[in-house]
Amino acid sequence: MARYRVTCIHKRGSHFDPHERIAYIGSDEGKWKLSEDEAIRAIENYTSSFYTLVNSREAEVIVATHNGRKYLKTTADGYRPDNLLSLPECGS
Repeated sequence: MARYRVTCIHKRGSHFDPHERIAYIGSDEGKWKLSEDEAIRAIENYTSSFYTLVNSREAEVIVATHNGRKYLKTTADGYRPDNLLSLPECGS
């Protein structure tokens, strides 16, 4: 299984609004980008895993479900905001 560090995101709407969904995750360092649906499929099919590294703390990107809709988030690490939401916009 391939493992990738997520260093940036692209959200629909306001970047810092926790209710707006992530459209893409990616890496400005590795120059890759996956849609949320592609990343969810990769995680669920065990073909890829993803993680963030924020403030020297690693957190696994996982699939969660809210109101019947799957989305990406990181495992709880006791820090706010969610590690994915704290990442910069891809390409900025």
